This record gives sequence, C-alpha cells and structure tokens, in this order.
Amino acid sequence: MREYLLVFLVALSVTYLLTVIAREIALRTGAVAAVRDRDVHAEPIPYLGGLAMLGGLSAAYLVARELPFLGQRSEGFVFKDAGVVLLAGALVCAVGVIDDIFDLDALTKLGGQVLAAGLLVAMGVRFYYFPGADGTQFSLDDVQGAVLTLVVVIGTMNAVNFVDGLDGLAAGVVGIGAAAFFFYCYFASAQANLTLATTGALLSAALAGACAGFLPHNFHPARLFMGDSGSMLIGLVLSASALTLTGQFVGMPVTTGNSLFVTVLPVLLPISLLMVPIVDLVLAVVRRTRAGRSPMSADKQHLHHRLLEIGHSQRRAVLIMWTWAFTIATGAVVVSLFDAAWVWWSVGTMLALAVALTFVLPKMHRPRKTGLGDTGLPHNATVEGRADEPAAGP
Repeated sequence: MREYLLVFLVALSVTYLLTVIAREIALRTGAVAAVRDRDVHAEPIPYLGGLAMLGGLSAAYLVARELPFLGQRSEGFVFKDAGVVLLAGALVCAVGVIDDIFDLDALTKLGGQVLAAGLLVAMGVRFYYFPGADGTQFSLDDVQGAVLTLVVVIGTMNAVNFVDGLDGLAAGVVGIGAAAFFFYCYFASAQANLTLATTGALLSAALAGACAGFLPHNFHPARLFMGDSGSMLIGLVLSASALTLTGQFVGMPVTTGNSLFVTVLPVLLPISLLMVPIVDLVLAVVRRTRAGRSPMSADKQHLHHRLLEIGHSQRRAVLIMWTWAFTIATGAVVVSLFDAAWVWWSVGTMLALAVALTFVLPKMHRPRKTGLGDTGLPHNATVEGRADEPAAGP
C-alpha cells in the first residue's frame, strides 16, 4: 500500500507542477477557449491540461519501476501492460493537443480514438473474459475481445469529454472512479490471496493522483482547462485500467462479495461511473433531433445546466455530481467485495443522501439572483471548454 501511495503522490505532485508549464504552452500556441455566444466564461481560458496529466502519469510509472515491491518483485506484464496504456494515452493526448490548437472535426478525432484503442488491442491489452447471467465467466475470442474493448474504451473517452462541462467536474469524477477501482483491485487481490502488484491498481493509483494534482488549477474559477487532450487521455486510462484486470488472472479474482458484480466490474465501472453523462448524451441527441436540429448542435440544457437552473451554484453543482460519482463507483466496488446486509444499507444511505443534496438543498438555500444571467450562472463563471462538442459525437 505504501508504494501505491507514493505512486499517487508522485503523479499528484508532477501534474500540479507541470500544469503551470502546460498553461504557458497553451497561451503561446493559441490553445485557448475563446468566449463564444453559447459559452458562459467571461474571458479566454487556456487548454492543454492533458499534457500535465500525461507528465504526471509518466513520472508515476517511471518511479514505480524502481520501487522494491512493484518494480523488482512484480511480474513483468504489470509494467508491460501499463506501458502500452501510457503509449496509447500519449497517442490520443497528441490528437487532443492538435484539436485544442486547430479544432479538428469529430470524424478525425474519432479516427484518433480508434487508433489508440486499436493499439491497446494489438498489444494484448483487451477484454479476455465476460460474465454470464449466472455468475459464470465466458472466455472471449480475439474478435469478441477486440470489439468489446473498442466499444468500452472509445465510449468512455467520449463520455468523459461530454461530462467536461463545469470547472473541475471531469477531473473529480474520473479521480473518484480511479480511486474506487484502485481499492477494488487491491482488496480483491488480497481476498483471493493473489499478488497485490496489478496493472489495474498501478494505473488507477497514478490516474487518481494526476486528477488530484490537476484539480487545484481547474476548480472554479479555473485557470486551465484539460481540453480534449486531457479528457480523452483520462478516459482511456480509466477504461484501460479496468480491462487489464481480465488479462492478468485466469478469470477474475474470487472475493467474498457478489460474484456477478466482480466479473462485470471491468465493464460496469467505466459505464456506471459515467452513467449520468451518458444519459445526458442520449437526451441531448433526442432533444436536438426532435427540434429538427443536428445532434451535434450546441445548447444549454445539459444536466449540469439543469442543476444550476434549480438553484445550485456552480461549485455546489460540481460537488453534487462528485457525490453521485462517489455513490455509484463506491457502491459498485463495495458490493463486489462484500456480501452483507450493511453493504446494501450503506449504498441505500448514500443514494438517499445524493438525492437529498440534489433536490432538497436548493429549496433550503438558494443563491442570490443578483448578477445572474439567463443561464443561472454568474457572469464571471467559467465552464469547461467544449462540453457541447464531445470528442467524437453529439
């Protein structure tokens, strides 16, 4: 555990320090979120936060290789698979940097995502098992594993890009999911008497650290946006860290919890964690199509806009969505690890708290209307980059 904590702290520290450099690069290259008619930030905000996060992830990886337990007594495939994920992450981050500077079209960005996800598959980082309805596990052939990997990885990248709509929202949601998955990897391996050195634990600890290091610069009022370079990077690493677990063991680790949740978690966690933005994405497509507009056209009717409209401040809206992310991710992990009545009571309590914070709190404490525009945001509020422009979708 101490070595994983060191990996987390290295990723946090390096990302925090490199963010200053990334901001300067963004200003010099013109990678700046200009103020447009549909935006609510009052002044241009630099992109390229993904470069700092990639630096933090890479530094954590290099340090981990030199640690006594992770680097010297772990199996070689732990760092082989982690290196493949970072290589694919660097590729998709580069596509994002180009987009942040030159504003690529959606099809070109999708091509970059497919290339990065295809690199994972080609180098053996893919799904090998999938759960059955009765808790059994089915081995996937090469084609099935490749297709499932592409769908989950590309879907997660776009969902993270889509949720990147308020200062600190995407980094917080993904950081919470990464931390939850780290604890799953660590304790599931301990319960099953397997090695504690796993690729999933290493990558998720580093990803949680990178998100934590980026947040001080990105929380409202943000000084830097992660841009597509960051949202696609952390989306890929989050999903890839989950799927690496199916390739490390013969089947999934056996825990004392719900066996079906254990086997489905590598698919469930990235999807469930991002269920809110995925639902938002579907609703946006339906809403715009019914109105006779393109599904890729922008509007101000996303879920985070709705939270602002019902009376939440921007910071409180972000904290509430973090609460939902924590509830879903932690609930899935706890149910996977333990099978007891207190587990379900705990999950139910967290859900009730999230609902109360979402709908009851605005009625108890409404922010003042002075200085608010018709979006419900202060005129000097900042909203992350291009939330209405997913990396490859509406």
